[in-house]
Amino acid sequence: LSGYVSADTTPFFSDDNEEEGPTDNGVGSPQPEEEESASGVSDKRAKLTVAVLCYINLLNYMDRFTVAGVLPDIEHFFSISDGTSGLLQTVFICSYMFLAPLFGYLGDRYNRKLIMCVGIFFWSLVTLASSFIGKDHFWALLLTRGLVGVGEASYSTIAPTIIADLFIKEKRTNMLSVFYFAIPVGSGLGYIVGSEVDDVTGDWHWALRVTPGLGLLAVILLLFVVQEPKRGAIEAHPEHTLHRTSWLADIKALCRNPSFVLSTFGFTTVAFVTGSLALWAPAFLFRAGVFTGEKQPCLKAPCDNSDSLIFGIITVVTGILGVASGVQASKKLRIKTPRADPLVCAAGLLLAAPFLYLSIMFAQASTVATYIFIFLGETFLSMNWAIVADILLYVVIPTRRSTAEAFQIVLSHLLGDAISPYLIGVVSDSIKKSDSYMWEFRSLQMSLLLCSFVAVVGGAFFLATALFIEKDRHLADNYVPSDDAPIVVPKRGRSTKVSVSSVLI
Repeated sequence: LSGYVSADTTPFFSDDNEEEGPTDNGVGSPQPEEEESASGVSDKRAKLTVAVLCYINLLNYMDRFTVAGVLPDIEHFFSISDGTSGLLQTVFICSYMFLAPLFGYLGDRYNRKLIMCVGIFFWSLVTLASSFIGKDHFWALLLTRGLVGVGEASYSTIAPTIIADLFIKEKRTNMLSVFYFAIPVGSGLGYIVGSEVDDVTGDWHWALRVTPGLGLLAVILLLFVVQEPKRGAIEAHPEHTLHRTSWLADIKALCRNPSFVLSTFGFTTVAFVTGSLALWAPAFLFRAGVFTGEKQPCLKAPCDNSDSLIFGIITVVTGILGVASGVQASKKLRIKTPRADPLVCAAGLLLAAPFLYLSIMFAQASTVATYIFIFLGETFLSMNWAIVADILLYVVIPTRRSTAEAFQIVLSHLLGDAISPYLIGVVSDSIKKSDSYMWEFRSLQMSLLLCSFVAVVGGAFFLATALFIEKDRHLADNYVPSDDAPIVVPKRGRSTKVSVSSVLI
């Protein structure tokens, strides 16, 4: 029975309603007060669950980009270079990335709600601790930013799979779009809250003290509002007709799924570009202002964080427009072709590339033009968020989805935003020929041009995904367990699963 956790051996923190599919109501069976779907969760509770998950997703991204919103102050406070500044994002992403497979494994087997509660509570405490670090202990800030990755890994690998178990087809796409609105909106709020709190208090440490309290509220909402749904029960092949395989078997199956692999590589380029812009765009705009004489250099705290505020507002607006337009474009294109999702993702990246290039090159000439091009580039870039998540959920069977989320997180961050902020900083330092304001701007400008070329590569990956998407979706919808799949035999009045080969022997 290796690789399978039966109802009799499930640890104490598993949820009772995950054990079996719906059964016929016999004599004495209690009738639910409110009609429930096959997932075991009423429609009203399902919508409340999505609202809570959306709030936590917004909070996670808000916390992640609060640091970017006050980056000039942090660089001045610790007297660090561009390469060292990039490590703040890199250590967080690396922690998040390496922990994702663990939480993906747990999320496919145990109670997802309690796993998220523990992770978010730990994240809130660590974030609060990071706000008390002195100027001689930059290593401690790196350490705490790394530990923050625990909370996001416990959440990001699991939350989309809960939504997938609550809704199907168009409803699932709509709910995922609401969920992924929180990424750009939360990111933008991170810049806005970080810069504004820094301006009001005159100390960037206070910017990191906003989200911990909101995180504890999130834990309370998880415990009392969110209800764990049955895995896959709402779909045509509920979990009690499938069987869990070993983690290694899951990984092998995912690697043989071209739509999943190619879309993951495509999403990796999105992570690379967004990770670079998230950390460096406000600092780049500030340096452009100093270079053109519109702003004064940061010689004492607090620095001028107006660019973080404006960039945050742009990120919020473009995120809403991008996610909504991506979903709507995909819905309309599906009428004409089943390959709509990867084609829309490809178009978003290929259209974003030239506008990102223009925004970087126009920074020295026109601030207004720069913001316009950033607005257009980020809008097209944001078209991918909900669609990529939907692709994963419909080309992967229910019992492998958390593992698939973890696999995608590891690869997209390993080759994406785990290295891009640090890489951009290192390239900037290597190009810089002197410590003048001109070279501080020019070196960062040249290194950020890499984002445009990476976006084009991402568009190619999604075009390749379109070649396989029909076949892989059909295989997932019509998945049939192998000949050695578990079958159900009676045991003391309840079902127990054993392998076919064991019964034959």
